Amino acid sequence: MTDALLRTRGLGRSFGRLEVLSGLDLTVRAGEVLGVIGPNGAGKSTLLSLLGGSIPPSAGTIDYDGEDVTRRSAQWRARRGIATSYQIPRPFLGMTVLENLLVSARYAGGLSRQDAEGAVWYALERTQLTPQADRVAGSLRLLDRKRLEVARALAGRPKLLLLDEVAGGLTEHELPPVIDAVRAVHEAGVTVVWIEHVVHALTAVATRMICLTYGKVLAEGSPQEVLASPEVRQIYLGIEPDLDEIAPDDGTADA
Repeated sequence: MTDALLRTRGLGRSFGRLEVLSGLDLTVRAGEVLGVIGPNGAGKSTLLSLLGGSIPPSAGTIDYDGEDVTRRSAQWRARRGIATSYQIPRPFLGMTVLENLLVSARYAGGLSRQDAEGAVWYALERTQLTPQADRVAGSLRLLDRKRLEVARALAGRPKLLLLDEVAGGLTEHELPPVIDAVRAVHEAGVTVVWIEHVVHALTAVATRMICLTYGKVLAEGSPQEVLASPEVRQIYLGIEPDLDEIAPDDGTADA
């Protein structure tokens, strides 16, 4: 898992005089789940928007799958395998779950009708939404809308899935199905970049993590390494994760 699927070099984004990201060099390795944490205003959602193509960078470049995509549109990137799942679900409320996925597969993913049908049922199964296939999206509870958001992205058969706080707003009881959905996407061979404030949800799946602050990378490494960093703990204002819950049991805890 060493080949780079996506790289940024000197990536920056400013809004007027406000510099949100500055000189960001980032590598996303094929097959990994890269977790991104950081305080509010760190530039996390802006980074995801830049990678997905919904906004252009003010500086720097983005390479994806060996090609410079810095100035490519979001639609072009979606057709080449970059899918985005948003923090606030955005389904077509009057359509069924199945119809939502078909639209994504056909128009975002650019799949043929036959391929789209196969991709849709695969996405439903992976996100455990098959029983909800004929329900109107507007009638779904928040948990199932979150899963639908992931399923819509998966239906386009992406290589890279960008997740923006998909666990946000859910109760502790509702988190496991969303975690399972993201895990299933990863097991299907999709590379994932996941921005999240619910850190213990992220650590359940992430294979690597970075922490952003003031538009720059503060720490990078395994989830355990990043969350153990004194600098990372400090920016979370003393809200420290329970490292006993996220660290693997290597048999030395009682040594």
